Amino acid sequence: MTLQQEIVGTAMQMAVVNLRLGQTVYCEAGKFLFKTTNVTMETRLSGPSGGGGGQQQGGGGGMGGMLRQAVGTAMQAGQRALAGESLAFQYFTSTGGEGTVGFAGVLPGEMRALELDGTRAWFAEKDAFVAAESSVQFGIAFQGGRTGRSGGEGFVLEKFTGHGTVIIAGAGNFIDLNPADFGGRIEVDTGCVVAFEEGIQYGVQRIGGLNRQGLMNAVFGGEGLSLATLEGNGRVILQSLTIESLANALRKAQGGDKQGPTGGLFSTNAG
Repeated sequence: MTLQQEIVGTAMQMAVVNLRLGQTVYCEAGKFLFKTTNVTMETRLSGPSGGGGGQQQGGGGGMGGMLRQAVGTAMQAGQRALAGESLAFQYFTSTGGEGTVGFAGVLPGEMRALELDGTRAWFAEKDAFVAAESSVQFGIAFQGGRTGRSGGEGFVLEKFTGHGTVIIAGAGNFIDLNPADFGGRIEVDTGCVVAFEEGIQYGVQRIGGLNRQGLMNAVFGGEGLSLATLEGNGRVILQSLTIESLANALRKAQGGDKQGPTGGLFSTNAG
């Protein structure tokens, strides 16, 4: 069933989730805000089993089953660690009638509830995940090869499958686009991609050629050498604020601007 939730606020939104008796929702550690007293909280290293109650699946009986479950949990946690994600999830279950839980992202911006029907997965930028029903599976998709090395935030993607509601967050304001409405392809700053449906082809291309205009774009344009490309027919969510631009603005406000007057390739990140 669809998760009963309401996204409130403007500059920095939060999601208020109403749980039915026995219903479970989970979040990445650090995204929890508040809960009612009849909602229990449990922290685990393992991801959801996909069952409606959010209980971990056993790996069979005896020591063999326990070992398989332990190995599976360690692999999940290790994959998230390699991706720079939180090692643990927090699970919230209503035990005495209806309960309420609040969640939020970590940057000023919007939130969005996505409904999965089991036919299409969703992919999102790293750290976009906020919370989901226990019937939604959370995974990591490594965008390998040349695309991954060039794509900045696109190197590691969060992947959501199954049935139910997943809540994501981003920076600034959101816009929903379908590449099919723009000739089948759009080109985007690599830091502006929040999420997209399965079936959308994600890639990275170099800006222009090694000519005068290409070098001007890279050095002075503020985008570096690459743009993300999104092709196909499906929903794409973009954000108006990138983490890099927010970090640069904060450094500048604190008198530590290292970007210089040109941006682009001359921009340096704080170490």
